Amino acid sequence: MDGRWPDDLDVTALTAQGWRPKRFNQFVVKIHSRCNLACGYCYVYESADQSWRDQPKIMTEAVLTEACRQIDEHAGATVSLVFHGGEPLLAGAAHLDRLAAAATSILSPGRRLRLGLQTNGLLLDPRMIEVCDRWGIRVAVSLDGDEAGHDRHRKFRDGSGSHAGVARGLRLLQQHRHLYAGLLCTVDLANDPVTTYEALLEFEPPTVDFLLPHANWTTPPVGARAAYGQWLSQIFDRWFDAPVRESGVRLFDDILALTLGGTGTSESVGLQPIRVAVIETDGAVEQVDTLKTAFAGATRVHAAAGGNPLDQALRQPQIVARQLGAEALCRTCRDCEIHEICGGGNYTHRFHAGNGFLNPSVYCSDLTFLIGHIRARVSGELAKIRTRRPTGGD
Repeated sequence: MDGRWPDDLDVTALTAQGWRPKRFNQFVVKIHSRCNLACGYCYVYESADQSWRDQPKIMTEAVLTEACRQIDEHAGATVSLVFHGGEPLLAGAAHLDRLAAAATSILSPGRRLRLGLQTNGLLLDPRMIEVCDRWGIRVAVSLDGDEAGHDRHRKFRDGSGSHAGVARGLRLLQQHRHLYAGLLCTVDLANDPVTTYEALLEFEPPTVDFLLPHANWTTPPVGARAAYGQWLSQIFDRWFDAPVRESGVRLFDDILALTLGGTGTSESVGLQPIRVAVIETDGAVEQVDTLKTAFAGATRVHAAAGGNPLDQALRQPQIVARQLGAEALCRTCRDCEIHEICGGGNYTHRFHAGNGFLNPSVYCSDLTFLIGHIRARVSGELAKIRTRRPTGGD
């Protein structure tokens, strides 16, 4: 095992003690390994891992069919399958149609199957919408705010911005609300937070995912200490104080749920087991692809030959570490009073070339600031409720 992974995980001993892994239930399927944009912060093409160069450009129907058979053998009653890339829509509407048909025929009988697609939105057109509608594929689109904010990083190879094309795709998607999953927005400190959020609201997203740039201790993020937490806190106040719920914000909803004793839904916060597997265009099973920003080969799963590769992957230390909850956190995190909310942050953001992933998140100060801010706001609202509550009487 690579020394950059936790080297003290004895999976056999854990199993003997009664621990059991949770089967993967979300599958990110890379149906196209290239992209029509050249985003400066891309974790696939601009990262330490350049393995995309050796991947087939398009996942064939035969590869997808075999992957779905493996999923069918491995998975439980609910499966989420997300078509991803690169830019998945480069595969074309006809090919997407065939892949969705194959996935549905194999995985739908006897279980709940949810199909999704993550795209930059540039190739959304009536034909693509027709295919998504036929198979119930819910579409999430990447958008980084207003035109200036979005085009700072999300450019074509000639340097021109992509906002106008994304906006066209989103306006079409808005006409098909049942297919509209939401927006993903990468945080950029150069953009005004409230302006960014309100620009996203113009497209009426059902939910917004704000994503911290995929930095780590070896390649740290730009900005002052807690700058990202302060940036997000301004959006939280705008969101929390709105007279009506304009959109869900996944990070805020998760922190609120965890603060009140519930569970999270993502790998950004909380201690819930990560149950995501990535299937590359050649059919290889890998870890979540944001780990490509850590080091070359970080996403690879070195499972033993034979048997279902998804079953084999569950016993690999790097997968086990994502399912152990607090036991996989470093001592600093375990001693922190908010570790059950923070969860150590995104696993990718913990990497240090010197000692691997057994570290706090490089965004530790940002998460501490944001969680503290949200807890204070919630406490303030609860205090207001208590002061309005009758104290006695008949």
